[in-house]
Amino acid sequence: MPQIPVARPKLPVAERIAPYLRAIDASRFYTNFGPLASSFEERIAARYGLPSGTVTTVANATWGLTLALGAQDAKPGTLCVMPAWTFIASAHAAANAGLVPYFVDVDPETWAIDASAVADEIRRAPAPVGAVMPVSPFGRPISIPAWDAFRSETGLAVVIDAAAGFDSLVPGETPAVVSLHATKVFGTGEGGLVLSTDRSIISSVRQRSNFGFHGSRDALVTATNAKLSEYHAAVGHAMLDEWNDARAEWIRVATAYRDEIGSSNRARLQGGFGESWVSSTCSLTAPDATRIERTLASEGIDTRRWWSNGAHAHEATARYPRTSLPVTERLVNSTIGVPFYRDLEPSTIGKVVRVVRACLGE
Repeated sequence: MPQIPVARPKLPVAERIAPYLRAIDASRFYTNFGPLASSFEERIAARYGLPSGTVTTVANATWGLTLALGAQDAKPGTLCVMPAWTFIASAHAAANAGLVPYFVDVDPETWAIDASAVADEIRRAPAPVGAVMPVSPFGRPISIPAWDAFRSETGLAVVIDAAAGFDSLVPGETPAVVSLHATKVFGTGEGGLVLSTDRSIISSVRQRSNFGFHGSRDALVTATNAKLSEYHAAVGHAMLDEWNDARAEWIRVATAYRDEIGSSNRARLQGGFGESWVSSTCSLTAPDATRIERTLASEGIDTRRWWSNGAHAHEATARYPRTSLPVTERLVNSTIGVPFYRDLEPSTIGKVVRVVRACLGE
């Protein structure tokens, strides 16, 4: 074990979860959209300023993405345009929906694909495009209204992979999927959220997560079992109870990193990180990231290439089509995840940044 791990997830302690577990004992509901899952969805909707019926829980975000594509009738066998600079789950989700991932490059500043530019990629695509999957990179916000407009104008299925975007998401009509994995800024252990102001999409996702049932035992669509259990919903309620304090802790650690790195000419953090938004990973970009990685490791400091070499670079995705990816390749070679968790001490952050800056000759 490294002396300083890259992540130390922290979910609510047993005492905070206990009242909700007692509610499960009393109701004897354990899954199938039980009372805790339903009330958790309502609390999440309220947190985002949404009306009832605009949020559904799922077993995990990967299934959420797959089901949201199906809910929009994305045609199997067509291409799903997505950034190569994303986690492999984005590609798995599209493939599980019967689509073919088509990897394109990202904007060098935002690390995301842009709604105004993706039309050119669609025109150049080697086969018909049936869907687009924009990604909120490591939780950095993207323009949901722009994707709402794109979806309306093109008629294409669009689902936003906002796995790390619990804090930054401003939901719109285009379905967005948030991960509740233990490593995320807001976690329940496992789970996910699908959010959309279009209730018909949420209803369809819900149906597809429950064997295709809707008001009867007759399966009306091809579906799966991807429901959130009452036990995960119990953790979600406890997490909501402490969210303001938890967010303040995340912001404190992010601010400490910004303060330490602020005067560097060669290392930088994502725009707005720790100021207008926060997530559970701290992505540092700097020249010769491999050398920095090795030096940090020699000091007992763990790092992580959270997105490996890009979603296109895995053995499982090697057969899928892609465009030229110069920006993605630069990000692969310059981006590393440094230690980041709620109770990370300022002195430890100082040590991490001192090693990084020494590597950069600062």
